[in-house]
Amino acid sequence: MSFPRAKPIDDLYEEVAGYDLVVVPDAPLASALNRRIDRPHLGSFAVTPRRLAAGRREESEDRVAFLELVDRTDFDWKRGAYAIGNILQCWEHRGRLEAILDYDTYVDDATRQAVEYVADLDTTSRRLTDFRIDDDRDVAVVGEDQLTQLERSILPAEYDTFDPFDDRAFDRPPFHVFDSATAIVETVVDAVTEENADDVAVVLDQGSEFSTLVESALEAEGVPFYGGPGFVDDPDHRAFVQLLRAAHGGTDTRVGEIRPLLTRLGVSVAVEHDEKRLSEFDEGELDWVVEFCDGIADRTFGEALSAFEERADCQLSAFRDELETLGIVDAPATEQAVDELVFYLRSYEVPVDRENNGVLLADAKSAAFVDRAVVFYLGLDEDWTQSAPRRPWVDRDAQYTRNLRQFQLLLQSGAKQYYLVQDSKGGSPVTPCLYFEELIEESFERFSDLESRSHARRFDRGDDGGAFEREPVDATPVEVSTVSQSSLGTYVNSPRDHFFSRLVDGPDRDYFREGNLFHDFAEFYVTHPDFVDDGVIDEVVDHMLAETRPFVRSVEEATRRTKYRAGLETIVAYFAENAPVDGEFLTATSDWGSNAFAERFDMPVDSPVTERWFENEELGLKGKIDLIHSPTRLVDHKSGRRKSAARVVTNSALAPPSDSPNFQALLYLAHWRSQYPDQELEFTFFHFLETVDDVVAGEADLDDALTTVSYFPVSFEQHARSEAFFEDLVEDGANDCRKTLSQVDYEDYAAVFDEAALPETTDSDELIESPFGETLITRTKARVGDYKYVESGCEQAMRQLARVRGRAFFEDDLDAFETFVAERLAELNRRRAGEERFPVEGIGGEPNYRYVDNRDLLLEGDR
Repeated sequence: MSFPRAKPIDDLYEEVAGYDLVVVPDAPLASALNRRIDRPHLGSFAVTPRRLAAGRREESEDRVAFLELVDRTDFDWKRGAYAIGNILQCWEHRGRLEAILDYDTYVDDATRQAVEYVADLDTTSRRLTDFRIDDDRDVAVVGEDQLTQLERSILPAEYDTFDPFDDRAFDRPPFHVFDSATAIVETVVDAVTEENADDVAVVLDQGSEFSTLVESALEAEGVPFYGGPGFVDDPDHRAFVQLLRAAHGGTDTRVGEIRPLLTRLGVSVAVEHDEKRLSEFDEGELDWVVEFCDGIADRTFGEALSAFEERADCQLSAFRDELETLGIVDAPATEQAVDELVFYLRSYEVPVDRENNGVLLADAKSAAFVDRAVVFYLGLDEDWTQSAPRRPWVDRDAQYTRNLRQFQLLLQSGAKQYYLVQDSKGGSPVTPCLYFEELIEESFERFSDLESRSHARRFDRGDDGGAFEREPVDATPVEVSTVSQSSLGTYVNSPRDHFFSRLVDGPDRDYFREGNLFHDFAEFYVTHPDFVDDGVIDEVVDHMLAETRPFVRSVEEATRRTKYRAGLETIVAYFAENAPVDGEFLTATSDWGSNAFAERFDMPVDSPVTERWFENEELGLKGKIDLIHSPTRLVDHKSGRRKSAARVVTNSALAPPSDSPNFQALLYLAHWRSQYPDQELEFTFFHFLETVDDVVAGEADLDDALTTVSYFPVSFEQHARSEAFFEDLVEDGANDCRKTLSQVDYEDYAAVFDEAALPETTDSDELIESPFGETLITRTKARVGDYKYVESGCEQAMRQLARVRGRAFFEDDLDAFETFVAERLAELNRRRAGEERFPVEGIGGEPNYRYVDNRDLLLEGDR
């Protein structure tokens, strides 16, 4: 389908200027034609059918009918609104009020009564039904196919039609592609001033993020605007409704859910409290909100509104008037009544008095014409597509055509058009409005596939700057010299997610609080093992429940009490059997942070082996060791699910990184190796909640809570060919392995390594089929005999080799990790300096979005 050009408004006026009356489908188009009248004219010139028939400004007749139904019946509000919507829509498309009764599926008692009530109302649809244009008037109709059946019913027997399009093609402007909605809005605001505001229009989907962003940005710059915010968009109206909903939200309502309300009330609460339950929040800032919610059962809507007005220091006269219109100002603000009010405000547009000056904000799904010199179109994505109602009285093909032509006209409004779009959002490509598939004879999936200009903040700037380009901020970055294991894992998964994690605060959560308290108890117990008895554990459990109560529902308290006690008992049992060394081998260190139980029991935690902070500038590493069990063993307390040693090693992979990278064991062992070189080391993960079920059943085995990864200060080949490893195979290997190797000397085993290289693999089949594997089997058979058990024993030995390789770290692993960290730090500092962008993808490719914390902030590609 071609993309015909819309006739310029001046040309269209010239065509219809000689007529007595011009009927048009869109009110802004009528206004534009009327502004160009250059001769005396009596009565209406250009007008919409509804305005002509009603003789007044068009009203939202569905709201008028709904209010009448609410006043005259006791229908459920949703049921009544559904009936009225069907009646008016069917009337519009079929041309008569009673047409809805022809469709049995949509007819019930509410519909029949609503038809009777609507018939008596003075609506524009009623006036359209009764109105006819005199046959003696010279009438022009612009865009007749845009008119509905009811609107066409007013036309005289004879009239002339005019197509709003001509035969020429529209020279479509390019799409201007930006990184984000914020960048788009900044571009618009930069181009608009108080002086040129009356010449500018912004077309957007009023349900999108652009609506509030544009309104807020224009207001902040002091630029007048109209046409955008409605009754329910008023910040005070929204805050009051949110307060009513929070009052009936139950005990699970979170602080973060009412943050807009708190902002309006001038209450500042740190982001870390967002996940706390409002009913359990014990900070004084929220006392008024909590008291309001507790007392909602005794308030009417009017009383609740008065309380809000007093607290927010505002007057909501329009909202009070609307409550009176609905007849509920003196009704109790019950949960059902609040739900009905919210339904009404979401379903109907309440009229708002406003001055019509400044930037015009037009809804992409309502407007078909905008009479401004400069028009910005924001988004143009699939949300601009209008779906034809799925009702039997709607001709869906005809409705689609009307919507498509409306879109064509809208895109050409103004003397200058700017299409400002995003190519991706939240890591996914943005789908252009589906109407483009009909209008553009090109194959495309996203805006960048079409003629477009990118307006990212560039570091290597090309010659496509234009008026929309923005220079990078001139700032001197601070170099990063060390990295923690969590920060490194985030960076490797997605550098851009790492970047945003440094900028955006996140809320405190129950598992953060739980984990910290368990760590504090472990540290306290190591320092004061003789003090901790059953009574102390009970007190610790009570403390943990009190600390986590703001985050969890009261019905979960019994379960959590069991969980906490089981976890604490497991910690006690482990350290009772595995008491750490005294730490005399360590240098002095200052205390790390505070300890909740040291404060509660007024007993210091000054053990040098717990919560040991390190910052290794030479290696670029930093972290906190939960427990130094001995000079060669580190322990980390974990509240999460246990992972095997093989999984720990797999997740520490470097080339390529794992899909769920975690470098904690590698990082801590690399640091500890620098302190104790040439030592075999161990890193143990103590998953103290892994055995909760077994603790409750009295069948716990501490080994089930432990995962230990070893480090050997030699290469894997050196370790594998060592006499100690050979002896382990002889003594602890599988049956055939022991039987076979017990019949050979160590020198025979070591000779295999001289004859064939040991492959670098954790795949036992690959190892067995390699030249090394063939050599081991051949030499052993020559020494022992060509027996089946000999081949089986050799294969078992190689499987053990593969298992050890996949469950431990060796010298070359830590060497590679130290190089890896140095490369990442250099790369990170280049990106912090602005020499290159922080990409979404890490060195392993597309990030694992399960471990991404800021998904909504990520855009695909290099932008």
